[in-house]
Amino acid sequence: MEIVRSQRNLTADGPPSLSLYRSAPSLEVRLEDFELYAIDRLRVLKGISDGISRGKKPEEMEKLVSELWRANMRHQDASEVTNKDMISHFVLRLVYCRTEDLRKWFLSMETTLFRYRFRLESPESQRMLMAEFQLPYKALSNAEFETVKDKLGQVARSIGQSSNAETIFFKVPFEEVPELVASRRVFLLKGYAYVAMNQVVSLVVTQFRSNLSKALVLTNRKWTSTIREQEKERLTPIVEALSNSYLGPDYSQPKEFAEISLKDIDQLASNSFPLCMRHLFEKLREDHHLRHGGRMQLGLFLKGVGLKLDDALAFWKMEFSQKVGTERFDKEYAYTIRHNYGKEGKRTDYTPYSCHKIISSTPGVGDHHGCPYRHFSEENLRAALGKIGVGSRALDDVMDKVRNRHYQLACTLTFEAIHAASCDTGINHPNHYFSESQKILKSRIQPTT
Repeated sequence: MEIVRSQRNLTADGPPSLSLYRSAPSLEVRLEDFELYAIDRLRVLKGISDGISRGKKPEEMEKLVSELWRANMRHQDASEVTNKDMISHFVLRLVYCRTEDLRKWFLSMETTLFRYRFRLESPESQRMLMAEFQLPYKALSNAEFETVKDKLGQVARSIGQSSNAETIFFKVPFEEVPELVASRRVFLLKGYAYVAMNQVVSLVVTQFRSNLSKALVLTNRKWTSTIREQEKERLTPIVEALSNSYLGPDYSQPKEFAEISLKDIDQLASNSFPLCMRHLFEKLREDHHLRHGGRMQLGLFLKGVGLKLDDALAFWKMEFSQKVGTERFDKEYAYTIRHNYGKEGKRTDYTPYSCHKIISSTPGVGDHHGCPYRHFSEENLRAALGKIGVGSRALDDVMDKVRNRHYQLACTLTFEAIHAASCDTGINHPNHYFSESQKILKSRIQPTT
């Protein structure tokens, strides 16, 4: 099936116009756009995922989706917004078709995105989309409406909506609108649900989800059988990396807080280091040594928050020399520190690890790197959180997120508990935690007069 371009006006600054994404567009796409468009859409989907994890209400989610779409899916050429929408969806379909877990996440987020974008459409656009879906539902005739109008009126009043003779109702099998049935928002009779036009989003979303689910399975087959091998030199590396992409700022160079000094580092660790870095810092002070994974995770973090190379060498030497001696430090460890700052080897300026990279690590026995929310036992995590000042009520909320594997959200809740301030953007990088902490703490310092 060829894509038929909608004639409705679509801009990222106005109410979004929807595509059903039935087949990939026949468009030439530059390789850089292939990746950039996908990253922009991924920012939208991950923002939705965070909103859901934080328990936002439907009206809050609708606002969030609208804001995410405007912020990320705009294009300098308004005529290209439709193309960006289409291309980004199909690139991510390729990225997320590859495993069951990836498919499940993508299906859920894209369906949620579709749901709220559909709700933002005008009634006329909604009817057009229903026609495009070719849903096999007919509106109730006047005669049938008369036989059930009293019951429909009762349901409408119970959910705070008006119902009149102008309201269009559809009669559909009840299993096709499970969310409406579960919330008792429809009248049921003999296995059918009577769905008002303003509730039709449930019908369309169910159909959209079903179509996308089937499409992801088919895409996976194509990816496995042909695309992965054919594109192994060009697209495959991009596709395989995108699902693990860090989408936040580049922290390879400190920006907001130009540098930190050695004399302040203990205070900063106590006030503004996330739990993962604070744990490493304390273990370094305690044992005067860290294994390679810990040195890399903490060392690049310190670099990102503004510890200059000379101070970094002095800091690590001060600790390690107590355990291995000055000569061995200079011989075995100093090179790696200079290397991380781009002064040795390939002279690559290495970037501090993102939350995703830290969470995905596999620390062994004797290692202290990784994410405490994922890698600590519940007992150890509770003790560590209590030690840094997380109260019992907030602690229960954090542990609830940990049990549901929302590790970054658990870190965000920890941040909010410690700082007594909200962090709506969420924490997705240890250096982001530090910079947000410093902003709050510096804002609370009253200037002396």
